[in-house]
Amino acid sequence: MFLSPSTPAGWLMLGARVRMERLRPDDERGASTLEFVIITAVLVALAGAVGWIIYEFVMGQAESLSEPDLPGD
Repeated sequence: MFLSPSTPAGWLMLGARVRMERLRPDDERGASTLEFVIITAVLVALAGAVGWIIYEFVMGQAESLSEPDLPGD
């Protein structure tokens, strides 16, 4: 149910929501941000490790190729 803040009932509901938000502990407000930063750092490290493994594999395969025979040689 949506009540416009311009109505008396809506204004009272808005005030109640503001008071309830202030009652929440402060330490929980930043938890989602910290979790996001940690998860992002883990994913970046994982992507870097996978990229390094792929790079090393491709470079190893490239070194094992022989030079092609060019026409006229």
